[in-house]
Amino acid sequence: MNMLVVTPTSHDLGMFEVRRTLPSKARIMVGPFIFVDQFGPAHFDVGQGMDVRPHPHINLATVTYLFEGAIDHRDSLGTYATIRPGALNLMTAGKGIVHSERTPAAERSSGSPISGMQTWLALPDGKEEIDPAFEHVAADELPQIDGDGVVARVIMGSQWGVTAPTTQHAETIYADIAMNAGASLLIDAQADERGILVAMGSASLDGQALETHSLYILQPGVPMTLRASTDARVMLLGGEAFKTPRHVWWNFVSSSRDRINQAKDDWRAGRFPIVPGDDKESIPIPEIPLTRS
Repeated sequence: MNMLVVTPTSHDLGMFEVRRTLPSKARIMVGPFIFVDQFGPAHFDVGQGMDVRPHPHINLATVTYLFEGAIDHRDSLGTYATIRPGALNLMTAGKGIVHSERTPAAERSSGSPISGMQTWLALPDGKEEIDPAFEHVAADELPQIDGDGVVARVIMGSQWGVTAPTTQHAETIYADIAMNAGASLLIDAQADERGILVAMGSASLDGQALETHSLYILQPGVPMTLRASTDARVMLLGGEAFKTPRHVWWNFVSSSRDRINQAKDDWRAGRFPIVPGDDKESIPIPEIPLTRS
């Protein structure tokens, strides 16, 4: 079968593990997706939690989606929003934004699970420097289809005859597919580029077994059948192919290396805006970032 397999690199953050499939040496993007992390599942002890200090982004949109747990989002627009499983946070960085992600106080005081997906979408040509924005879409606003042993929630774009209300800057497909053992689902071939990631459990595509946590980039134009070997959670992602290459350095994505260098200088010099309610600390620019292309 003609599929490119991207094996994740794992980063142990102490209290939980992060598995990154994009960007990689094998592939930088799938549709607009240029960064794909799966974090957890893990459980925070009482008093512990996630503390991602304020940090900047440019020329991209972040998409946060949880299987378990909760995260408080704050950003330099003044946004404060708590995301819980099945909902979506879409933060458009555009010309520049700063945000933080932390475990809410209630979950921190009781101990809580954490599991989910963090992805970035490159903004298309002509939209890289749009104004920053934030959008929260509640779980009950995202359409889902219920089939024989399958519940699929469409997070962005259109699939299986339903369309998510989520803003799209470029043509995007993103879906969370929960499957019972033995269930199957057709993955159609409408999008330019498509990727499948088995987040939990075991599944196959047209009879080929898929490694859990790896990203499979599908052959364009070929519909395929996804089948669960055990109870499984599978992410479908992709969309339109970008004609202009994108560069990734730390938290910055752009078609221009000069723009990324400017963002580095701006962060070092304190020219990005602050995050109201979370302005006492921040993440410094690393010497060697984990994301670089």
